[in-house]
Amino acid sequence: MATQKLYAGAKLREIRTRLGLTQKDFAGKLGVSLPYLNQMENNNRPVSTTVVLALAQEFGLDVTELSTGDSERLVSDMREALADPVFSDAVPPLADLRLTASNAPALARAFIELHRSYRQTHERLASLDEALGREDARIQASPWEEVRDFFHYCDNYIDAVDRAAESFAASGGTPGKIREVAISALEDLGVRVDQADMDPLRQYDPEIKHLRLSARAAPQTQVFQMLLQIALLKQDKLLEATLDFARFYSEEARTIAKIGLANYFAGAALMPYNQFLTAAQECRHDLELLGARFGASVEQVAHRLSTLQRPGAKGIPFFFVRVDQAGTITKRHSATRLQFARFGGACPLWNVHRAFETPGRFLRQLAETPDGVRYISLARDVSKPGGSFGAPVRRYAIALGCEVRHAGSLVYADNLDVTNANAFEPIGISCRICERKTCHQRSVPPLERRLSIDTNQRGVLPYEVN
Repeated sequence: MATQKLYAGAKLREIRTRLGLTQKDFAGKLGVSLPYLNQMENNNRPVSTTVVLALAQEFGLDVTELSTGDSERLVSDMREALADPVFSDAVPPLADLRLTASNAPALARAFIELHRSYRQTHERLASLDEALGREDARIQASPWEEVRDFFHYCDNYIDAVDRAAESFAASGGTPGKIREVAISALEDLGVRVDQADMDPLRQYDPEIKHLRLSARAAPQTQVFQMLLQIALLKQDKLLEATLDFARFYSEEARTIAKIGLANYFAGAALMPYNQFLTAAQECRHDLELLGARFGASVEQVAHRLSTLQRPGAKGIPFFFVRVDQAGTITKRHSATRLQFARFGGACPLWNVHRAFETPGRFLRQLAETPDGVRYISLARDVSKPGGSFGAPVRRYAIALGCEVRHAGSLVYADNLDVTNANAFEPIGISCRICERKTCHQRSVPPLERRLSIDTNQRGVLPYEVN
């Protein structure tokens, strides 16, 4: 099999800019000519092995940075945006999208942002009449989507917050005693902690420094909420500095992101990076064993596994998603080439939807996406009881997975025939951009394909995809 050429011009320019070097100085340190470097930075030539070795030896760079980044997710996001009927037949070929993502990522993001604004405007047309004449009639980007994209394009890994949480967890001295560490830290801050029979998981009164936790919540949830409160009180300067760097458009987005960063700190303190990565490798990523060891829920463990992207100490690239019973994605992140639909639900052929039918059980699936990449996917329901009779139950299911080449590192891959091509079920991202011609679960035709319609016969679908 021929080795795939590595084109990483945008990443090379980013590295050079970060180092504060001119093209001439950078070329000299890499041992290549200035024209050759210029051609690599413009993706006219692939990055040579000599350059890769020089980056590692001269600058101590984690060379996996060259092959990772936003290109695949930008291509996926652009394809989904271009699947909007507003573009009709003016959809660029896939090769052009890949060139744009590689050579002009800022332009790609601007296009995605423009399409998002268009969608939001279109979706609010029905309510514009009552908004006319008001000062808040201006259409703004959704704060929730803005925050979601911030974490998405950070690979769901925030280095400064992650390391601060790891340092906090280590301050207790004894691994596995994070509850005691949290209680002690709150006492040092003058915060009184107790439990109450109440619906909210957490209530904090800053005037009297009183933190109340729901007595109905599971122990791991109570610890998580204490750690979240510690992040808001003790790590405020760090969180605010990170928010300044993100430059959100609205105060609502900044506030949502601050809660998200506090949640990130809590998860990273509950499961400190190096300890958790080592434990995950030792138990071959057994979610239940990891949950028992770190006092975390299955969902918390699965989400944490998807954040292990620290440069120089990366874990397996996982995707993680949570869906509700309607199939709507409520949480999503992918460090793999698999990208989720930005709008709407997930592919109905994915095993995450079947998890609601088998509560308390893990479902395994070998799946293949239209681009030929094969994955192992693990799904389980994570429904959350209300804590009292008559209280509503929040029903969710999660999926965690990775490319099948990592199957040997997953206990869940045992006894699965990963070498049998027929064992992999075909899944997609969303119907409008899925290229499969014969999918029996297709809801709408693929935009980039022509259709044949025969009034004299009817198959699974009322049309054929050419």
